[in-house]
Amino acid sequence: MVIAINTRFLIADHLEGMGWYTYELCQELVRQHPEDQFLFFFDRPYAPEFIFGPNVTPIVLSPKSHRYGLWYFWLEWQVARMLRKYRVDVFFSPDNFLSLRSETPTLMTIHDIAYVHYPELITRMSRWHYRNFQPRYLKRADHIVAVSEFTRQDVLQHFPIDGHKITAVSNGFRSIFAPLDAVKRTAIQQEYSQGLEYFFYLGSLHPRKNLSRLIEAYDLFRKKTGAPVKLLIGGRMAWQTDEIKATWEKTAYREDIHFLGFLPDDQLASVMGAALALTYVSLFEGFGLPILEAMQAGVPVLSSTASSLPEVAGDAAVLVDPLDVRAIAEGMETIWQSPELREELIAKGKLQVARFSWAKAAAQTYDLLKQLAQKLT
Repeated sequence: MVIAINTRFLIADHLEGMGWYTYELCQELVRQHPEDQFLFFFDRPYAPEFIFGPNVTPIVLSPKSHRYGLWYFWLEWQVARMLRKYRVDVFFSPDNFLSLRSETPTLMTIHDIAYVHYPELITRMSRWHYRNFQPRYLKRADHIVAVSEFTRQDVLQHFPIDGHKITAVSNGFRSIFAPLDAVKRTAIQQEYSQGLEYFFYLGSLHPRKNLSRLIEAYDLFRKKTGAPVKLLIGGRMAWQTDEIKATWEKTAYREDIHFLGFLPDDQLASVMGAALALTYVSLFEGFGLPILEAMQAGVPVLSSTASSLPEVAGDAAVLVDPLDVRAIAEGMETIWQSPELREELIAKGKLQVARFSWAKAAAQTYDLLKQLAQKLT
């Protein structure tokens, strides 16, 4: 079987979100199926680390697709042309986009439809794109992967799609995360938080991630408890970050809130593993991968009752209303003051995280690809 994959989010040293999803899933697909031929469509020179096996043929198609609507030319002309040229059996697009002009059977992953719920949190151009193209992509796809059952149901509620056309396939988690011993934890805390315990947030910084309320909640937590606990925030500044900065500037404990920026894998795994807890109280997520990464690292989780997060967390996290600053602060206090609860959450987290893996996700995805290819023959 000849399988073509849109790998334009595989960008060296810039893997986030859909980039990691593409990386982990493609790596597993190639490993599990050496009998198939994979064509990886890049929009720029690629790193050798992304060629996961001898059965992968990398193809660079210009122009770079991430700016000024060039994604449309890249998908509708360049990708469509390559699908015809190589007589591809099935095309997999893991980033919410696909080629409308191509007649090749296509499997598309949709990560969320946050723009439906929070249109004010994205630019006017992005709103125009999603409103005009997302319904067309969903209609054109021969089958759709949703990264959670929540996302599957959300799509079905807002678009006229047959339920048999969309399948929930959960994400896995990266193997870089693991529990740290006491000596390592102490060393990391000395390096990043002056030897003190800390709450940790992981993810890009933009309004939907609810960082302003998290910072306000941390301020309340400190004022009430006096606990010598810092807040570390890992991730790049994405968009509409002025409110986050303004909230930080007026908090009484801003000196104990540290913005770490983007963290390379080795640092990220260490900072996560040494945290008192992950504080991930996002307003809306299609999946919520940091929850699994924290559980894999043996770290308790404070998360949100919104969207897919309860589905991912199960009974292995403290869940709070993300719109209620006081509830978030109380969740922090509950975790901080109870070592027994932290141990319970860690134990439950081990059981919860065992339900997810990229190997399982790749196997389910491959079954869907194979079914689409067989329909053509």
